[in-house]
Amino acid sequence: AILLMILANYMGNVSLIPAWLKHADDIGYTVIDLVAPMFVFAMGLTYGLSYRRRLARDGAWNATQHFLTRYLALLGLGYLITLLWELSGIQPPSFNWGLLQTLGAAGLIALLFIRLSTGWRAAVGLGMLLVYQQLLGRFWLHEVLAAPHNGPWGALSWGAMLILATAMADLYHDRRRGQAVFALLSVGLVGGSLALSLIVPISKDRASLSYVLLSLGLSGLVFTLFDGLVEKRGWRLPILSDWGRNPLLLYLLHYVLLGLFVLPPLPAWYVQAPFWLVVIQIVFLIGILSWVGRFLNQRKIYFVL
Repeated sequence: AILLMILANYMGNVSLIPAWLKHADDIGYTVIDLVAPMFVFAMGLTYGLSYRRRLARDGAWNATQHFLTRYLALLGLGYLITLLWELSGIQPPSFNWGLLQTLGAAGLIALLFIRLSTGWRAAVGLGMLLVYQQLLGRFWLHEVLAAPHNGPWGALSWGAMLILATAMADLYHDRRRGQAVFALLSVGLVGGSLALSLIVPISKDRASLSYVLLSLGLSGLVFTLFDGLVEKRGWRLPILSDWGRNPLLLYLLHYVLLGLFVLPPLPAWYVQAPFWLVVIQIVFLIGILSWVGRFLNQRKIYFVL
């Protein structure tokens, strides 16, 4: 998820990259529209486990304080990155919001309900999505479409996505009977969201109800695929493991490397770059980050909040 997120950020402004490798323009769905939900889904897979472990070890106040600090830190990092990109001239001044702010806000919303049972969390997540969809249709559509990553209004939808992901994670972690239900639920979410799209359009730009449910279902299927390859067939994917152990650091570092391409005021260097140059830049970007990930993993150095 983090590797694809970085590729998506690079490819977003390169002219020769086809539309299906960029975010859909409002209504629609591309492979890139799945990337951020995959990361939210990954957060949900460990959110409940981590909180319950800290709750048992440190007590309710300390566990809650740790999660508050983690997600407030994500919000702060997001504001700092957005501000730096605006000051550099890379991004025009706009509503100060981005991916890290979205993830931080979603984490804070999920924290309110993480101690509920699986069923109640699922009910809360679905209820929040329904409320958000009503507010979107009646009041928020213009603001959500105008703000990067749906702005703070869309955080309600992303928070609901994370809450539902924690409920799906409970099924997956139930080794005795939950994993079969997990896979079937993922398929059901995909089918149900496609049917729902006849009424509620699928749109990342709107963080719509159908978009969230489709993304949860697809994320569950992608995870099931990797789980089967790694846990059941014994595949080893060292590069992805390296990336997964330091996702936040690699994500922050990619902005520094991305500046090497974006900052020079030469269209032929980035926006209008030819195919051969795009390939070289992608290999450089992913190669440097993969080397950093491997270097840190081999030395067991991990940066976490």
